[in-house]
Amino acid sequence: MQTVVHNYPEVNKSELARKLGVSRAMFYYTHKQPAIDEEVKRQIESVLTDHKAYGHKRIAGELKLNKKRILRVMKKFGIKPYRRRVKKFIKKDDLNKPATSFKNEIEKFCPIIPNIVWVTDFTYLKYQGKFIYLAVVMDLCTREIIGINISRYHNKQLVLGAFIDALNKTGVIPKYIHSDQGSEYDSIEFVNFVKSKNIIISMSRKSSPWENGFQESFFSTFKLEIGYLNRFEEIGELIENIYSTIYYYNNRRMHRSIKTTPVNFRNRFKKPLH
Repeated sequence: MQTVVHNYPEVNKSELARKLGVSRAMFYYTHKQPAIDEEVKRQIESVLTDHKAYGHKRIAGELKLNKKRILRVMKKFGIKPYRRRVKKFIKKDDLNKPATSFKNEIEKFCPIIPNIVWVTDFTYLKYQGKFIYLAVVMDLCTREIIGINISRYHNKQLVLGAFIDALNKTGVIPKYIHSDQGSEYDSIEFVNFVKSKNIIISMSRKSSPWENGFQESFFSTFKLEIGYLNRFEEIGELIENIYSTIYYYNNRRMHRSIKTTPVNFRNRFKKPLH
């Protein structure tokens, strides 16, 4: 188009557009495209400053632009979101553990309101040659992290602490609590405490991490967002950043499945946390 306009300036653009069956604006689109792409590039980089792990779909949602345009501009300028291979945490103590008696009660269950199904799990964080462990509880409806506990040990106190934190923060009792078959979750102390609240215990089948995939996905996102841990000089600084990263996940990071942040989605039900 631009070649025609440049070589034949005397040609009436409206008449030529009519004969070619295109919009008159098409003659100027290519000329303006580099400037438009530069502006989109700037906006993409601005989003990635605050959301370094966003892919093109979330960036498109944030900017309210077409995802194909975002992907094209990112490829054009070689823009890539931060990605880091996250190793799956394998609980070696549970490899030869007999299967639990608890069944997966939520396998075909999709809660449409908060505080029906909570899911829980924990992961490790390697810091200065040692491990610390993070246990969380997520509301399956809103995807909000509602319970947190951090410890140097992965034991029943770790997971029980996260569960109690969720109970205290929400002030409600869920119908189900779902986890994997880790020894921490089918310990007598954890099971008895959950049953004392009349909550139904649900567990994934053994060696089926996808049955607790919501937690797997969260930990993958969390580790991407928090980044390189040894940049923190003291463990207190690391712990502070763990909480701030989870706050970011709950309050600022758009979740693809609910098209908003977990807290915004929860607030639609007009049942704010106490």
